[in-house]
Amino acid sequence: MSIRTIAERDQLIYNEGMSNTPLFSGIQKVERDPNLFVWFLTFVVGSLSIWSYFKNPALHNTLVALVYFALALLHIVLHWILGLIASQPRKQFWYILVQGVLAFIISWMAREIGVILGLYMGLLGEAVGLFGLNRRALFSSAFYLTLATVNASLIMDWSALGWTVVGVIPMVFFVVAYVVLYMRQIEAREQAQSLLAELEVANRQLSEYAARVEDLTLVNERQRMARELHDTLSQGLAGLILQLEAADAHLTKEHPKRARQIVGAAMEQARETLANARRAIGDLRSAVGPVPGLEQALDEEVERFENGTGISCNLDVQLKGELPDFLVEAGLRIVSEALTNVARHAQASHAWVRVEASQAELYLEVRDDGLGFNPEAVDAGHYGLLGMRERARLVGGTIDMSSEKGQGTTVRVRLPLSSDGSGHE
Repeated sequence: MSIRTIAERDQLIYNEGMSNTPLFSGIQKVERDPNLFVWFLTFVVGSLSIWSYFKNPALHNTLVALVYFALALLHIVLHWILGLIASQPRKQFWYILVQGVLAFIISWMAREIGVILGLYMGLLGEAVGLFGLNRRALFSSAFYLTLATVNASLIMDWSALGWTVVGVIPMVFFVVAYVVLYMRQIEAREQAQSLLAELEVANRQLSEYAARVEDLTLVNERQRMARELHDTLSQGLAGLILQLEAADAHLTKEHPKRARQIVGAAMEQARETLANARRAIGDLRSAVGPVPGLEQALDEEVERFENGTGISCNLDVQLKGELPDFLVEAGLRIVSEALTNVARHAQASHAWVRVEASQAELYLEVRDDGLGFNPEAVDAGHYGLLGMRERARLVGGTIDMSSEKGQGTTVRVRLPLSSDGSGHE
């Protein structure tokens, strides 16, 4: 399963979870209806107001009834606008004061203990939900309970009032505990909502990263294919051209025996170039096959160079143990390209290849006594030099080239043995 597929699957799971997850922000967002708590208070106040109207004959007067229901309606409206003032401390104070006064007047007019309990218990729970368990909630609760006690004392004797207070105390604790648990549930769901939002951002970033990885993978794969084609077909054909040119020169000088030897070597190189091309194509389709030892591969490469160009080449290899396959491949490709450049451009009579491995790095050096050149004047798009630099970079190594006109060219490469061969692809 690709990175993008995993990201799309996680995004789908997130969207399904979001469609079934209610939003919460404070006491006013509950389940699917964010005003469920206010609806509950509206139902309680409305029901108690209608019930007390029918039970108390003093409210049957039209003017008194209008005032009574107007105060109850105002009390309900203030519940509905609490969300607008919840974050303003000064308005919170006036809200608590006005609601307490309204509850006192409504309870005094209704003269029913049920109305007193219903109004003040609702306000008590609202205060705890608004402020939490702190001093402001304590002062607000004490204010409401004091008003409720005064209301109750106006319609009850002291004996009945004492028993009522004793019975109300557990109710107060129940309301406070219920609201606290309710608020903790809200906070937990808000945290879940926040985590879901973070998951959405993470999934979106993962999708973007997956797209970038795919793009970079495509670019790196194209670059790798270009290097393989250059190091197999391009170098092989360049060697064949040099050998055929040498054979043609010997035929011109009527040296058919030497020309035949060069043609035979060219035929052998053509077969090897074809085999290398097939192997490169196979590597693009599957895992890379076994790589021969670096010393053996360099011996064969130097022999082909000498036979094809007639330039003598001294090979000095000092290795301690086996090298990783990726270093063998990188080192061989770099040396092969450097020798190809010597054959095509240097007009040298001698070349030297030195390979040395320490505990930390593999050092490669290719030197010739040719014409030399100005490294700064070399075209940046020269694919051979570009390929050498890329191969060195991909295994964490460095390449340095020094040359002066008339003094030959030296290519120095350092490849760390600690690299895992993954490079930056």
